[in-house]
Amino acid sequence: MPALACYVDASVVPTPGYAFAGESALPMSEVFSSSGAPPSINTAAAAFTTVHASWSPAQSSALYRVDGWGSPYFSVNSSGNISISPHGVGTLAHQEIDLLKVVKKVSEPKSSGGLGLQLPLIVRFPDVLKNRLESLQSAFNFAIQSHCYEAHYQGVYPVKCNQDRYVVEDIVEFGSGFRFGLEAGSKPELLLAMSCLCKGSPEAFLVCNGFKDAEYVSLALVARKLHLNTVIVLEQEEELDIVIDISRKLGVRPVIGVRAKLRTKHSGHFGSTSGEKGKFGLTTTQILRVVKRLEQYEMLDCLQLLHFHIGSQIPSTALLADGVGEAAQIYCELVRLGACVKVLDIGGGLGIDYDGSKSQDSDISVGYNLEEYASAVVQAVRLACDRKGVKHPVLCSESGRAIVSHHSILLFEAVSASSYQSPPTSFNGFQNLVEKLPNDALADYQRNLSAAAIRGDNDSCLLYAEQLKQRCVEQFKEGSLGIEQLAAVDGLCELVSKAIGVSDPVRTYHVNLSVFTSIPDFWGIGQLFPVIPIHRLDEHPAARGILSDLTCDSDGKIDKFIGGESSLPLHELEGNGGINGGGGSYYLGMFLGGAYEEALGGVHNLFGGPSVVRVSQCNGPHSFAVTHAAPGPSCADVLRMMQFEPHLMFETLKHRAEELANNDDDDPNGSMALASSLARCFDNMPYLVAASSCSLTAAAPAIGGNSYYYCNDENFVPSADSVAVEDEQWSYCVA
Repeated sequence: MPALACYVDASVVPTPGYAFAGESALPMSEVFSSSGAPPSINTAAAAFTTVHASWSPAQSSALYRVDGWGSPYFSVNSSGNISISPHGVGTLAHQEIDLLKVVKKVSEPKSSGGLGLQLPLIVRFPDVLKNRLESLQSAFNFAIQSHCYEAHYQGVYPVKCNQDRYVVEDIVEFGSGFRFGLEAGSKPELLLAMSCLCKGSPEAFLVCNGFKDAEYVSLALVARKLHLNTVIVLEQEEELDIVIDISRKLGVRPVIGVRAKLRTKHSGHFGSTSGEKGKFGLTTTQILRVVKRLEQYEMLDCLQLLHFHIGSQIPSTALLADGVGEAAQIYCELVRLGACVKVLDIGGGLGIDYDGSKSQDSDISVGYNLEEYASAVVQAVRLACDRKGVKHPVLCSESGRAIVSHHSILLFEAVSASSYQSPPTSFNGFQNLVEKLPNDALADYQRNLSAAAIRGDNDSCLLYAEQLKQRCVEQFKEGSLGIEQLAAVDGLCELVSKAIGVSDPVRTYHVNLSVFTSIPDFWGIGQLFPVIPIHRLDEHPAARGILSDLTCDSDGKIDKFIGGESSLPLHELEGNGGINGGGGSYYLGMFLGGAYEEALGGVHNLFGGPSVVRVSQCNGPHSFAVTHAAPGPSCADVLRMMQFEPHLMFETLKHRAEELANNDDDDPNGSMALASSLARCFDNMPYLVAASSCSLTAAAPAIGGNSYYYCNDENFVPSADSVAVEDEQWSYCVA
């Protein structure tokens, strides 16, 4: 007899008129045997081992779609860890980097040979960045050769995608051999672009987009004085007057571009900036007026670039070719009108396949690769120009997302998980639940719920359980029911749901992260990124969960995942987790997030950004070296963002501690220890660490238990059950 019916049979006298059913429609519970007794631990472990012993890293790779969205940079290695191929398809076996080893050596304390950085952590791989640049250039070079195109390609990186100093400097350095430049959309972006390009190719473009005032235009013209290949792109018609006026005052001949507002538009969120109703660009009427105005000032030779932008994440090459073809027609018309246009800037739009589906009908995927994208562009421009007998223009693109997304990984730790599995309930436990029910609920249980269970009527069981629960909740709100009785009702209803097999198996994994700070696009626009465990991928993920962050905000969670999933396959935490539970650490990674996330992130709940390291491939025994490391913003740093003065705050707290210590004869020196601990709290990151690392516990031993505290990095030591520290010391090249 099924589990629930067994309990009913043993504990409840059936209502007159009902007979016990020999077999019930209720499925056998996985928790109880037919005798009502839970299986032994050894039996359960043996069953689990039998079912999942053959689980392999290849199965995890398929489960998390790693080969789809991760190729050619990410894979699952034979140890069940995520492996990085820093040179893409050209990576040799000995050059692969085990991501778990990177995390261990970055987060281990300095006394153990690590860097002592706290998670969350961004790991940048400049080798991947270099490979992305080279792959993009190679794709256009191949397309140009294949289609007999008579000009070259030289792209620019839009710094808004990721303004990090090392990212921008790397792109300038890696791209100098093929004249790769930068694009700026504001005055500070223009300043950093000017500074970085002083070390780049003199032919590299400095494309100036965005809304402009006199100061912006003056700065761009100063860049030309500094022999930077600067192009001022008109986003609005009235900007032309500013350019003409300032260029005359400074005595600088400008190079001007115009942004065309195309009719071509793609659907979805990322297409909202394109089309006739787009935010930026000039209509054909406005472009004609610009041409005439430049003619009047004998400056038509200054108009040398046509720019357009269909929208980010262009889903198909068909749509791409349609937009490029339209823009190429405008380019040919500008040539006919006498403009000296030489460059066609196709803007951004080169998409990323975030879910590995290669779909043309999704905001998070694209139906082409780099080679197909470049071929569609080159072919569309060549066709339009050849038809009009126009010389082929230099091709430029602003493919920021495609360049930087892969090179950066956000790593964070699951610190605990809610449990949906109650301890196995014995017959005595079930009987105790029933005995605690209030009288009217007990009568209703005997009259309806137990009878339905005996009949095997699952639907009625669920209906009666829900009605019983709702009535008891109302009684509790009215004050006529105690919390013990309400808990008994909750327990009974949970048992019914689990016995029938309709209980929600999705758990909540609490992660040491702020979604608002580190993954703002998920919260803001619902952008999905691949999120997976970075280790234990040779084990079957027996649970499903959503991820809940540290913020005091119900939106601070990740509950949508690639593949249309509302939960993520995850592993059981060892012990109670890696912070205070005494178990091993469980690390998760968010991939393909190198564009936009860092610049858009805020400081909700005053959680600052992650720690950051740069990891380069080397020929040492572990295949990598850390070339730069920076801890995340401290508590003092984020407080300064809110106009607080941390040193004044500390003095206030120190003064209060001294006042109280003067009245404490038992601990006259306590104020000094407390003040020292408070000072360290200002210096530490806002994220969670184990209580054993708390800088306050030394001054206040009574503070303890299993709470989380701010980290004292110098004293942080992983628990004994964490991933083992290897005996050998690793060498680092620290810039």
